[in-house]
Amino acid sequence: MTTDALAYFTAKLAHETDPSDVYAAQKAGEAFTLIDVRSVDAWNQGHAAGAVHIPYRDIARRAPSELDAAVPVVVYCWSPGCNAGAKGAVEFAKLGFAVREMIGGYEYWAREGLPVEGADGPLPRIFDPLVMHVR
Repeated sequence: MTTDALAYFTAKLAHETDPSDVYAAQKAGEAFTLIDVRSVDAWNQGHAAGAVHIPYRDIARRAPSELDAAVPVVVYCWSPGCNAGAKGAVEFAKLGFAVREMIGGYEYWAREGLPVEGADGPLPRIFDPLVMHVR
């Protein structure tokens, strides 16, 4: 591996994570806050269990009073086709938070069959065979 590639992928992993690693960290009791940065309508339709809702446009105003800056955050939006997670990560970084983006977003969280909730509580877990090996 070249030095450039090593530096690139090391930096990438320092700033990104994925749904299965986030879920494993939740189950292990690791200290971090999972933040859904999407709209209220998207949040109400479905979100990762255990997430906190702060739309990316509200982070600068709400995060300083609602979150502990010493606790790392992981942000996500809808999917790989959405850049709101990156926008949210920028806002948290500006505030001095340690932040990572969950690549794949809510779409891959749900497709992997990880726990999801809607406005009225837990939603059925559905395992997409294209992204999860289900026995």
